[in-house]
Amino acid sequence: MAVPLPVAQAPPVIERPRTFSTTTTSTALLPKVTFSRSNLASSLQPLKRGLRSNSIVSFSASTTSPGTGAAESIVKSLEGVEVFDLSGKAVPIVDLWRDRKAVVAFARHFGCVLCRKRADLLASKQDVMSSAGVALALIGPGSVEQARVFSEQTKFKGEIYADPNHSSYDALEFAYGVSKTFTPAAGLKIIQSYMEGYRQDWGLSFHKETRTRGGWQQGGILVAGPGVTNIHYIHKDREAGDDPEIEDVLQACCA
Repeated sequence: MAVPLPVAQAPPVIERPRTFSTTTTSTALLPKVTFSRSNLASSLQPLKRGLRSNSIVSFSASTTSPGTGAAESIVKSLEGVEVFDLSGKAVPIVDLWRDRKAVVAFARHFGCVLCRKRADLLASKQDVMSSAGVALALIGPGSVEQARVFSEQTKFKGEIYADPNHSSYDALEFAYGVSKTFTPAAGLKIIQSYMEGYRQDWGLSFHKETRTRGGWQQGGILVAGPGVTNIHYIHKDREAGDDPEIEDVLQACCA
């Protein structure tokens, strides 16, 4: 039975209700800092270290505990949840790791510049994953058509699925809200992403469904399988751009 390793100060990850004014001012998004390529990375490190202490939850198959484990609880919350592949076919989300091991990334939305950078990073490690027999998949809270556009634009090498009802995000209780989206750390990471050549797709970003629902959604990364209840690792972004260390993901999926 898989159970969670202890983590400090597990944060609340959902804000309700899901109704926010689109006129919210976010001066924190672009703080008044002079940037250069040399000092940007060092500027991000204190913020990154501050988030790392409780943004990741890991599960070990070697750890047992009486009663229902956290992994079983996660899977139970996902019962009946379906995502849609690029052909529009409905797929039970647990089938993504039922018969194989998989790294499943949950994007904020299909137009998100930070998600495009994360997808690129994960795809750059796909050879390592493939050698270990691990599949790579990405889920986004949006329509199948948006998923197709994302696929065409990014040339993402893994599988892509759409979750138009946000069912998987709600089940996993990923963070949500304006205050989770517009933060100083997110602003710095957006600047860094643009400096590295990544771009937001504003058409997808201002699509009605994204604007009214997905725009404030945060994501995460799950490593699971083979076996529905075999959850190895889950990272829940506390805010936009709260990336886990790629080494942690590879350790969970491919060690």
